[in-house]
Amino acid sequence: MFSNEGLVSCDTFVVMGDVTNTGEVVFGKNSDRPKGEVQEVVSVEPQIHEPGTKLKCTYIEIDQVTSTLGVVLSKSAWMWGAEMGANQAGVVIGNEAVWNRLSCSSHDLVSRLLGMDLLRLGLERGNTAKEAVEVITSLLEKYGQGGQCSDIVPDFSYHNSFLIADQTEAWVLETADRLWAAEKVERGCRNISNCLSIGTRVDLCSRGLMETAKENGWWNGVEPFNWAIVLGGGASGELENPDSRWRCGKNLLEENAKLGKFRVEDMMEVLRDEKSGINRPGGDFPTAGSQVSSLGCGTARACHWLTATLAPSRSVFKPFVFCSSNKITGLTQSPAGVRLAPGERKHPLWKMVEAGKEGGEEIRQLESWCLETGYQERRKPFSEIDNVFNEAVEKEFNLRQF
Repeated sequence: MFSNEGLVSCDTFVVMGDVTNTGEVVFGKNSDRPKGEVQEVVSVEPQIHEPGTKLKCTYIEIDQVTSTLGVVLSKSAWMWGAEMGANQAGVVIGNEAVWNRLSCSSHDLVSRLLGMDLLRLGLERGNTAKEAVEVITSLLEKYGQGGQCSDIVPDFSYHNSFLIADQTEAWVLETADRLWAAEKVERGCRNISNCLSIGTRVDLCSRGLMETAKENGWWNGVEPFNWAIVLGGGASGELENPDSRWRCGKNLLEENAKLGKFRVEDMMEVLRDEKSGINRPGGDFPTAGSQVSSLGCGTARACHWLTATLAPSRSVFKPFVFCSSNKITGLTQSPAGVRLAPGERKHPLWKMVEAGKEGGEEIRQLESWCLETGYQERRKPFSEIDNVFNEAVEKEFNLRQF
């Protein structure tokens, strides 16, 4: 049974190097979550695991792999998985909630892997964007997706789409239960919102997808196979509505990229756009965290700017470059404990921003420092890179106290 209730959260964007000012891929995401849910920024170091090790995700255990990559994650504090993040190999992923003809609450609320679990697993196990696609799809087919997607909103479940990128290419991966389709992006701009958006260009898909569609009467086998129409179950109208966030986001990207000089700052402005609904500073599903990444080129490493706080219009994008000491400050990490109420999960910086501690013009000056420092740090030899995210968080926290 299809339901489009809740098509109110998240937008993810990528601009390829052919239309950016530095020739790098630029990625961005706003994570909109139920009001009261806290988002934290954490890092996990690369690890080696013994054969036969099991991994506990949000709800279920799965087989662990022998080695995992270091990651930085912006995640809802109550779950294992993440809304967005990056790994040490330069891969970034953002996900979206989607509904389609296979959406069914009674089925989708059964505990399996959350889309956010799949995102984190893709980052921990994928050295390239293509590898991350393969990781996510193989786990989706093996374990399925499902489970309660909020600790605030009851009976809230959905399927997932993903935008996955590295230094050279990006992939849009969209799912319907255990079925999936993927589109490769090599030029221009691409964005995803809370709707299926892959049309007739399907570069990869689940085995037997088209046969399944024919057998179930979703597709006649004569017209070109259009993923969004065939699996959308009537939900494809989001793509044709000029007021939709998907269309607004597409227009914002194309307008800023038309001269081939798209910048990191432009992505930040897209994420701060309130008129389109991309930035949601209030309401039942406010923007709970944001990320912008420049994925590197030549000797320049990837740099990721994360807010760790509500509404990018009120927040500071703080730089993170993978280094020899990636431990994240406790100022952006929520208190530990599985039985904590949502209000008990607020980390110190979250409390400051939520309380309206603006910090004045110095906050905007701090973001300029964050941009410049990120650009400088990523050009250093690895052994000389500092943990500038922690430094930026401390600067912001101190400014907001007054």
